[in-house]
Amino acid sequence: MASRTNPELHHIYIDAFAGSGKHISKRTRDIVKGSPQIALDINPPFKEYHFIDIKSAKIVELKKLTAQREGTYIYEGDCNPILLNKVFPRAKYEDYRRALCLLDPYGLHLNWEVIQTAGQMKSIDIFLNFPVTDMNRNVLWHNPENVDPADIQRMNAYWGDESWRQSAYNTQGNFFGWEVKEPNETIALAFKERLQEVAKFRHVPKPLPMRNSKGAIVYYLFFASQQELAHNITEDIFGKYRELEAHKWH
Repeated sequence: MASRTNPELHHIYIDAFAGSGKHISKRTRDIVKGSPQIALDINPPFKEYHFIDIKSAKIVELKKLTAQREGTYIYEGDCNPILLNKVFPRAKYEDYRRALCLLDPYGLHLNWEVIQTAGQMKSIDIFLNFPVTDMNRNVLWHNPENVDPADIQRMNAYWGDESWRQSAYNTQGNFFGWEVKEPNETIALAFKERLQEVAKFRHVPKPLPMRNSKGAIVYYLFFASQQELAHNITEDIFGKYRELEAHKWH
């Protein structure tokens, strides 16, 4: 973004589930930089930083972290209306503004409207957590009739409608007509298609499965952009990670 000079772009960093800016490593107990601190350390810096979190204690820490930095904005509350009403309007394409938005919810706490708005604005690239752990634990059951309606509503809000049912279940070839849950990757790839066909992101690499220490997939990491160069850079990074993971788990 910073390399663009004709025209020069006003580049913005957005972190919708920012946390406090630091974490404690479960393995070593050392302090580890969180995404806000990593973004603030990038050189050349972004022109603006927007950090959002719903917890007051984390907002206090974010304000300490950014106290000496100009162009930083801190928001406490639900990121969905904050992004749509306060942050995304600062990244309009026609104003030569571009943004990188990190959408890393712990579960199904993100609304499709945010994702689709980012895509249709043509000025916002996103990294997105696709939380299959929450989906599998609370929604994508082998007997979906027993799922809590509130969890169904959360899934609908994240996906944007109920079309996830067609992607997540298959009755073909089952003698009893029972619905069979599709593999996680099949569901993630259906969402990839949705990012392209509905949200209108031009470039969406194959999502990257992120695993815990036991090798289980806890979420898929998506990148979505309008720029081929950004797509190629991300594909290269994802490819290197896939090679490391393949060597580690096979």
